[in-house]
Amino acid sequence: MLVVNNPAILRDQISQWRREGLAIAFVPTMGNLHQGHLTLVDKARNHGEKVVVSIFVNPMQFDKAEDLANYPRTLEQDCAALETAGVDMVFTPTPEIMYPQGLASQTFVEVPGISSLLEGALRPGHFRGVSTVVTKLFNLVQPDVACFGQKDYQQLALIRKMVSDMAMPIEIIGVPTVRAEDGLALSSRNGYLSAEQRALAPELACTMHWIAEQIAQGNRDLAALIATASARLDAAGFRTDAIDIVDADTLEPATDTSQQLVILMAAYLGKARLIDNCVVPLTHP
Repeated sequence: MLVVNNPAILRDQISQWRREGLAIAFVPTMGNLHQGHLTLVDKARNHGEKVVVSIFVNPMQFDKAEDLANYPRTLEQDCAALETAGVDMVFTPTPEIMYPQGLASQTFVEVPGISSLLEGALRPGHFRGVSTVVTKLFNLVQPDVACFGQKDYQQLALIRKMVSDMAMPIEIIGVPTVRAEDGLALSSRNGYLSAEQRALAPELACTMHWIAEQIAQGNRDLAALIATASARLDAAGFRTDAIDIVDADTLEPATDTSQQLVILMAAYLGKARLIDNCVVPLTHP
């Protein structure tokens, strides 16, 4: 497995694979890898002869300096896991390599509408950072296929729209959320949980599935469902940040013509901000 941080070396290797007619699958990450990331790698191996993974903690998408500083960096362990998983190349740039002129003068990519909805409203600038770094990584790696987890539902929708709008010749594959046996969505943030908090954490998914069951049974009072779910989480020891139930295709408020809804959950447990989501198909008379 090649481990490189030099864009020129990355490009040379990509060009060689291209000359050999090999399809390239790409998985962008911020490191601190878990089984969810390795599932993305497995999916990528099914769609390309060569698999490239990037590990880059992107400062542009952090709205709080302390969150960037505290983000776990486990490069040695990550590379060992990726080599075992059969990855062909890992790209490990630094902020100085990705943003040589600094963030203040960096050209950015912004996807209108979706960047300012929901999570984007809570974290101004976050999705601008995501779309900018993913565009730059796509330009460097030039993959045929890129795999993203469905756990970050809005991020996946953002990337799909960006690729479509900018006519990028890349197939975006969404990979279902990987969960622990007790239902908790796997996340690097889970490492912030104490043993007591970890035992409580599956309640986020349980509450989400309760909402889904209510909707499936015909309950359309979404505001009441959100209020009840928020109170349930807060009583259990969480601090609810946001629960949104919106059209799964547009991320706009649901209408009478919506075919499916997505429940988007975000809540703090201690200092960890946990997120989850669930798509609920709708039946219309």
